[in-house]
Amino acid sequence: MNSGPILITGMGVISAAGTGLEASLRSMAAGERNVGPLTLFESPVKLPVFEVRGLPPRQTPGRMRTMDLLEPALNEALAAAHLSSSSGLRIGVALGTTVACQLNDLDFYSTWREKHSAPLASVDGYLNGNLAEAVAARLGAGGPALVVVNACSSGTDAISAAMSWLKAGLCDLAIAGGADELNRIPLAGFKALGVASDEPCAPFDADRKGLNLGEGAGVLVLETAAGAARRGVQSPLRVCGYGSSSDAYHLTAPHPEGEGLIRAVNAALQQAGIQPSDIAFVNAHGTSTPDNDKVEGRVLQKIFGQGIKVLSTKGYTGHTLGAAGGIEAVFTAAGLSNGWIPGSAGFQTLDAEIGFCPTLGNTKISGHYALSTSLAFGGNNTALVIGLEEPA
Repeated sequence: MNSGPILITGMGVISAAGTGLEASLRSMAAGERNVGPLTLFESPVKLPVFEVRGLPPRQTPGRMRTMDLLEPALNEALAAAHLSSSSGLRIGVALGTTVACQLNDLDFYSTWREKHSAPLASVDGYLNGNLAEAVAARLGAGGPALVVVNACSSGTDAISAAMSWLKAGLCDLAIAGGADELNRIPLAGFKALGVASDEPCAPFDADRKGLNLGEGAGVLVLETAAGAARRGVQSPLRVCGYGSSSDAYHLTAPHPEGEGLIRAVNAALQQAGIQPSDIAFVNAHGTSTPDNDKVEGRVLQKIFGQGIKVLSTKGYTGHTLGAAGGIEAVFTAAGLSNGWIPGSAGFQTLDAEIGFCPTLGNTKISGHYALSTSLAFGGNNTALVIGLEEPA
């Protein structure tokens, strides 16, 4: 059992905010919001979305778009970690998703329903579309491989799984995060639930109308301090604590008092061995839906007090579902490392029921810990503490 810190030695990200971490941070610093009409597929549901533009041409016919999104984020993370193959390491792979697990073959289903027969090429694509197995095969990994499908907390839950493997000595290094693509079913589903907005989302704003869907991927390379030292790699960033708790309250709505989120945040702080006052900022789930933002905002104030710095990076990426936890973990770590976070895009008017304003512009950060939260359907609540080692 390893009791030492789990280092973040590489990070990679892609979303509507940009391809790559530096491009994403530049666009967020400039307040750019790449939200607009859906162009990827035809849909009778007309809502603004955060599409990823400019992906390179697909090299493998029939491959899922989720894999196309995962690849550049993975490549960036591997390059940052100075890792190109397993190099004899036992590498674990834990990735979260939602669409890629079950909603990625609608053409096959519709053709089968109409004609009682359909080409099997798409089935091959589905069978070859396990994100974790694909990454493990590419790297020659010898550790565990897991795809987590736990609604909107999937990416964060995957990171926690990777942490547990490293602590238990099941692998020397782990690839963790999430990836997801835009899809007809979530688009129609969130519209039917009445939580999708026909305007750009506005997390925590009094006039928020709901979420906008997005897509992308966020990947972390995690390893123990001892393992990183053996590879000659150093990093001041680390994952310090994780907490998870279920409301068991409602299929799609959070508990009105946020009881599960409170337990998850406290568990993450306890595992990290820190107090609420040690948290420099929170990258909130912040979907821009009426219930989520009200409950989450109240919980964050209850735990951290009125002065806590809060933003929702979904104002730049949209809600990327199973990818959200991975993308937001990358942005949270970057905020700590760079000493600043962007303004919470879309916010204009204080909501008296929430009682606080998120960041209004690029904001300096001084501190060594930050929190990223994920609230999912089914009452799932997760919280991740990311730390920055104090200079010697």
